[in-house]
Amino acid sequence: MHRLLFLLTLWIFSGPAFGAEAVKSHGLAMHGDLKYAADFKNFDYANPNAPKGGTVRLNAVGTYDSFNSFIVKGNGAAGVGFIYDNLMHGSADEAFSQYGQLAESVETPPDRSWVAFTLRPEARWHDGKPVTVEDVIFTFNLLIKEGTPFYRFYYGSVASVAKTGPRTVRFNFKPGENRELPLILGQLTVLPKHYWEKRDFNKTTLEPPLGSGPYKIASFEPGRSITYKRVKNWWGRDIPVNRGQYNFDAIRYDYYRDSTIALQAFKKGEYDYRAENSSKAWATAYDFKDIKTGLAKKEEIAHNRSSGMQAFVFNTRRDVFKDKIVRQALAYAFDFAWSNKNLFYGQYARTRSYFDNSELAATGTPKGDELKLLEQFRGRIPDEVFNQEYNPPKSDGTGNIRGNLRIASRLLTKAGWVVKGRKRVHEKTGKPLTFEVLLVSPLFERIVLPFAKNLEKLGITATARTVDPSQYRRRLDTYDFDVIVGGAGQSLSPGNEQRSFWGSKSADLEGGRNYIGIKDPAIDALIEKVIAAPDRKSLVTSVRALDRVLQWGHWLIPHWHAKFDRVAYWNKFGRPKVTPIQGNQFLAWWVDPKKEEALKNKLASARK
Repeated sequence: MHRLLFLLTLWIFSGPAFGAEAVKSHGLAMHGDLKYAADFKNFDYANPNAPKGGTVRLNAVGTYDSFNSFIVKGNGAAGVGFIYDNLMHGSADEAFSQYGQLAESVETPPDRSWVAFTLRPEARWHDGKPVTVEDVIFTFNLLIKEGTPFYRFYYGSVASVAKTGPRTVRFNFKPGENRELPLILGQLTVLPKHYWEKRDFNKTTLEPPLGSGPYKIASFEPGRSITYKRVKNWWGRDIPVNRGQYNFDAIRYDYYRDSTIALQAFKKGEYDYRAENSSKAWATAYDFKDIKTGLAKKEEIAHNRSSGMQAFVFNTRRDVFKDKIVRQALAYAFDFAWSNKNLFYGQYARTRSYFDNSELAATGTPKGDELKLLEQFRGRIPDEVFNQEYNPPKSDGTGNIRGNLRIASRLLTKAGWVVKGRKRVHEKTGKPLTFEVLLVSPLFERIVLPFAKNLEKLGITATARTVDPSQYRRRLDTYDFDVIVGGAGQSLSPGNEQRSFWGSKSADLEGGRNYIGIKDPAIDALIEKVIAAPDRKSLVTSVRALDRVLQWGHWLIPHWHAKFDRVAYWNKFGRPKVTPIQGNQFLAWWVDPKKEEALKNKLASARK
């Protein structure tokens, strides 16, 4: 009996990997080897000698009403993540690798059927109490129970979590291949149990929460501004993943009604750094005196990360968008080439893949291992997947897209939408084809309106409606929209997050990310193939297969992407010489005291 109990205990804590030899390390890579050895001092893109000090002023658009960004309710304050630490910290110059932050080591068996983290003994909350295993377990269970639906999908393959040592916590996984899951658990933001167990986590709050990270909330005006101050005695200041980062003494966010007002505020020197997402503004709005004299700078910083997908996203919960042929037809009315020429100043490339600008993008027709994988789904996925390369409709940029509109008209007629009295109506119900594009920024109105003009030629009425951020967030959470400008950002190592983007189980959850409402067993199965990929080659094969099936679902109308980060800033900063593959890392910048002093003097002299 004693032996039986002993073996049962081993099975509980070892799970499917019983008998396999686990490896303890300072970090973990999704596939292949880690770039940084156990004795590394800092990331290559961080300057360990960067001076600490100074204030950086940033901007945010809209408003906020909560310091709890982990729940569906409310609008979280910009930068609130600065007050917390994660178990591990990602490297920006690798596809997907992590190194210990709160955790000093990570342990997992070869089949990655569980993962254990040993916490650093020096890790402390801002009130001086140690970060404990109980905090980690409490956080995990709290997020699963009361956090946004994202967490239930992201951590959905975790079977149990338990304390296995004074500073060690272990996550056991459900059966099935999920090699990414140890890294996903490494991303866990840890919350203090002794703080939150006395409060209602599921309510918005403007009480500054307790954290363990590099910054604390120092002051705020609800909905208008928030200032974070660097924690002078931060426990994690000198560990390798943090060294050379978080250099600003203070980070202040000021909120503006919209991006146009925020841009004008930048030009007046009301804040210091701006990441620009408008091609028109980049091309036309930065030609001001202080840029010409060098007091302010604008730069394009190249990157090699996946562009992900931005698009006009159809809500297939709406009857009109349930028909794939209708969705395909509407794409012919969007004239990207004209928009790029006349609105974007030729700055963009057309997006055609959900994983564009990376080796993960599906091109040509499937061959080899990818074809073998897709054959398993023949008859359950579009036939075009096997013999055609997907490309969004093309045009010559002149604005004449009569050929594309003729194709769109034929497809709509095939789907039962005919023209009567110059209006496109359903041949059986007589209901007109109309829809609304819901926006959160007026910047996109100039893109929607030409699209709507082309749709008008097909007898379709499309309107644009811009709402405030709070209303927009609520309508997205409840899927109360026809079309949005949305999509999904993608890493170079996709995995479990694909369930929340395209998985059937996420389609009906309030606050979820499956805005399209996809419920397709074949896509679900392909997502699981991505998650279970044992090596980089298999991952690329599985992602390309998923990409190809998504492409031919015509779930959205792809937009565009840029292969560089556009940043503008007042000339008070220093930054590392190295830019990693993931692009600009602003938290590795610092305030250069000499530049800042020179800037102040020059501005004072110029504005006398």
